[in-house]
Amino acid sequence: MNQTVLISGASIAGPALACWLGRYGFKPTVVELAPALREGGQAVDFRGDTHLTVLERMGVLADLRRIQTGGSPMRFVAENGRVLLDLPAEFAGGDVEVLRGDLVRTLHRHSLPWTEYVFGDSITGLAETPSGVRVEFRRGAPREFGLVIGADGLHSQVRRLAFGPEERYVRHLGYYAATWSLPNHLGLTRGSIGYNAPGRLASIGADARDPGRASAFVVFAAPELSYDRHDVDQQKRLIVDAFRGLGWEVPRLLDSLREAPDLYFDSISRADVDTWSSGRIGLVGDAACGATIGGMGTGTAVVAAYVLAGELARARGDHRAAFGRYESLMRGYAEGCQKGGDRTGKFLAPRTVTGMRLRDGLLSRPFLMRWMLKEGQKVSSIVDLPDYPAELGRVAG
Repeated sequence: MNQTVLISGASIAGPALACWLGRYGFKPTVVELAPALREGGQAVDFRGDTHLTVLERMGVLADLRRIQTGGSPMRFVAENGRVLLDLPAEFAGGDVEVLRGDLVRTLHRHSLPWTEYVFGDSITGLAETPSGVRVEFRRGAPREFGLVIGADGLHSQVRRLAFGPEERYVRHLGYYAATWSLPNHLGLTRGSIGYNAPGRLASIGADARDPGRASAFVVFAAPELSYDRHDVDQQKRLIVDAFRGLGWEVPRLLDSLREAPDLYFDSISRADVDTWSSGRIGLVGDAACGATIGGMGTGTAVVAAYVLAGELARARGDHRAAFGRYESLMRGYAEGCQKGGDRTGKFLAPRTVTGMRLRDGLLSRPFLMRWMLKEGQKVSSIVDLPDYPAELGRVAG
């Protein structure tokens, strides 16, 4: 019986999976490189019946509705502040939008009754044994678990150790994105304002929690860059180089970046893994089939965690049967949602003036906006979602 499960990653997929596994009688442990839950981050959203159904079954939907942002309207302006395009809150916010940090805390709280959390550590080695997986850690002593699940995002350490190097699975989509916090000098109360130059977007968004703060969000087109993912100063220099010389509020944004303690910087990329499991080791969320932005990754991660845990419980811990069933149920759905990420960079930062004008003109048409919102709802709901019966509970005990 594979009762003990190590999950790498305490962002979204990891705590969601731990919550379900604990209810079914498994003993989940979550290891996270960060010293504590990651605070802050951009707003994330859920849309469509599938996302909301899983959140309801999990018992977190009411909690999330109480802390939702109400959506984030987006406004694009010219250098002189003239409005070029207004996008409604539901375009980016879906049915329920919450701050990433609030979502992480909610999922963590609901998983705590059954879950051991180990912060400030990471997996450095994986070796299958006849009865499980021997795991080596950067700081802690080696331990053995029945199963190991990589819920550690696009740059998954579990995937690298068990499946192969990242370049085999992660494809750069031609853009980079960054966000950081700064004073709310524009006095924004809701949503964001953005300015485009060819191949670049610079925007400022209101902080739903603190009216005195705001968040910067920038996107720029670039071939794949060579940089140290742990060197924040180097990442700041890349952003400054990409946006140097632009007008609007860009100089003030770059000034705030120099002292920003909370920079997030990454490529806009997608992960494509041929099979989501190898022996006793599996992948969930962005590690298996993710996109940095725009691929409905948050909703997909929560749905995938629900299905993976349900299949492990239904198979009474038989990972071979459960992993195969989980992937057959989820792959088409996850890949359909993931396709949206391929267009995100081009939408946010078109590479030409013509492309910028075309986007603004098309999305100013109400009928096209309604169609796009409807299509987003459809894509996020196309899955044969199992209804795992209550009697599955405790089968692993």
